[in-house]
Amino acid sequence: MATKGLFLLCLTHLLGAFDLGAFDKQGYETLLQKHCIECHGLNGKVKGKVDLLPYAQGGDIRKDEELLQMVMEVIDFGEMPPEEKDPIPEPEREQLVLDLKQLLREAVQEAAETPRAPIRRMTRLQYANAVEDLLELKVVLYPLPERMMRDRSGYFKPETGRMPDKMTVSSRPLGKSGLIEPRMDGLAPFPQDLRAEHGYDTQGDHLSLSPLLMEDFFRLGRSIVHSPSFTPKNVGTWGEYFADLTANGDAKIEVRKRLSDLLTHAFRRPVDDATLGKYLAYAEGALDRGSSLAEVMKESLSAILASPRFLYLYDLEREEEADSVRALNFDLASRLSFFLWGSLPDRELLDLADSGQLVEGEILSRQVERMLKDRKLKRFCDSFPTQWLQLDRIISAVPDEKKYKDFYYAAPLYRTTMDMMMEPLLLFETVLIEDRSVLELIDSNYTFRSPRLRKWYGEDPKGKLGGPVSIPFARQFVEDRRHGGVITNGAVMTMTSGPLETKPITRGAWIAGVIFNSPPPPPPAEVPPLPEEKEFDENLTLRERFSEHRERADCAGCHEKLDPLGFALENFDPVGRWREKYHNGRKVDSSGTLFRTHEFSNIIEFKDAILKEKDRFIRSLAGHLLAFALGRELAPSDSLALDQIVEAVTEEDFRMKALIHAVIQSRPFRGTSAKLALRQAHKSRK
Repeated sequence: MATKGLFLLCLTHLLGAFDLGAFDKQGYETLLQKHCIECHGLNGKVKGKVDLLPYAQGGDIRKDEELLQMVMEVIDFGEMPPEEKDPIPEPEREQLVLDLKQLLREAVQEAAETPRAPIRRMTRLQYANAVEDLLELKVVLYPLPERMMRDRSGYFKPETGRMPDKMTVSSRPLGKSGLIEPRMDGLAPFPQDLRAEHGYDTQGDHLSLSPLLMEDFFRLGRSIVHSPSFTPKNVGTWGEYFADLTANGDAKIEVRKRLSDLLTHAFRRPVDDATLGKYLAYAEGALDRGSSLAEVMKESLSAILASPRFLYLYDLEREEEADSVRALNFDLASRLSFFLWGSLPDRELLDLADSGQLVEGEILSRQVERMLKDRKLKRFCDSFPTQWLQLDRIISAVPDEKKYKDFYYAAPLYRTTMDMMMEPLLLFETVLIEDRSVLELIDSNYTFRSPRLRKWYGEDPKGKLGGPVSIPFARQFVEDRRHGGVITNGAVMTMTSGPLETKPITRGAWIAGVIFNSPPPPPPAEVPPLPEEKEFDENLTLRERFSEHRERADCAGCHEKLDPLGFALENFDPVGRWREKYHNGRKVDSSGTLFRTHEFSNIIEFKDAILKEKDRFIRSLAGHLLAFALGRELAPSDSLALDQIVEAVTEEDFRMKALIHAVIQSRPFRGTSAKLALRQAHKSRK
């Protein structure tokens, strides 16, 4: 991969982000007056609580970044003006969007600092990964249901750059465990810290634990070190931390060395003398009382695993030395490892951080390439695509057992969704491991199917429907473009439907949020029930039933945005199978217009319309990745970074790894202030 070229491109964008060109303020105000203030400020009329009149008369909209971004996006997406108003002529619309982006650049430059992620505690999945990596365990802590797809055939080998054509997988959430991983025995449960129970949340502004929660984590740590499974055979770092002292060794010298190393790795940064001194005071006292070195290290480890410095993900405080490159290095190492590996940085990352080299662009790019070839990348694949595609919703999908009785099998413990959810996950892994175009997530000429799915979709009518625990999948060529990509697979179609009928609004909201990262706001409390939620004339189509609902003024806005997206998928029934007609014999109408620009008459043309807006999709996927990596909602200032990421990825033919590199090289991910970003970029260009 041309990582050097990608990095230089990102640097160019980083510098360009602060190069403010000429801006016609009078022209921008004229466009607001012409197209916006009639409904948003003129004569006291303020729709949606958005008053733009002050900004059309000389006010500084840069002081309200959220409003600025919102106005820019609704105009850019064609959501405003509403359908009943004349559209903004395309040249004027493009100019207004450019003007608003320029204002956002200026607002970001004035802010100077990027938003920080809140302090947050590790999830159960991250905790398990971190402990397993810290100790190089050969056993797993928890049989985690968060992993929706388990590798049963050892197919996941990112170092090869190739996904096999056949693999065997299984699903934990919807079936029997069928676990084959060796588990750690006698483990205490992962602490549940509900606000109502302990008065604390997983996020905060300082590193602390309630006494009850600290006690729970200490109990968990002790259950680990005292587990029958905690043996030299199962603990890869036994020789480093828990082995007996050599004949001529000094226990106190050795315990200092071991604790210093263990604390640095566990806390993801060098340990200060005061902190090390507290652990040494306990350890030396225990040695004086006759405890063995192994016992002392085990008890110390149980305390380390209950420390907020281990349990919380946070950036180093930099108030006194705001541009500390060393602090940035360790923050970056931790952010990078939890993004791609869901765990602690390894020693190579920590060594580079300690030397101050990790923030250097080419070194960072090489480390990303190394991490993308490591099998720990499976943790990213276990987490991100499931979160992005909202596949956890499939667990609660319950198609009507009478109408779709073949959806359930094995009396009826298992559901076809066990197979369905694997299809988009295997596609995502293929695009990542083989470094394919991210556009294949919209429209691919291949997919992965199990025997049950081939039967379900009518490809193999004589196929068997069984196989609940270990499921064989195979890559197959897709000739019919109705299939392929993540949108039209059975999992998405089923989880966005009701027990008896499809839900176009739910499907449209899924497209808006997942594919375009523009989720609709929650409906007002007084909005009446949707048409699929009340009695109706059975001779009507679903679109006809919606017509009365969308005519309401308080409903029309969302329907203008969501109806075209949801009805585009209407040929897929509530369990993801194709249909030409409704049960009443009426023909399904899936036509519509995307962003009031691209007309389509069927699902294939809808995919083509999305691909015509590929920059929007890439920007959306980049936004989902960046939010996942940072552990926070994106801020208006991040919008500019997303524009730069799209440009960088376009230069690299839309490849998935180029997208990940660009996200990691972005200013929000690197965590740099504007001043330091420019200085680092200038240094790297020399």
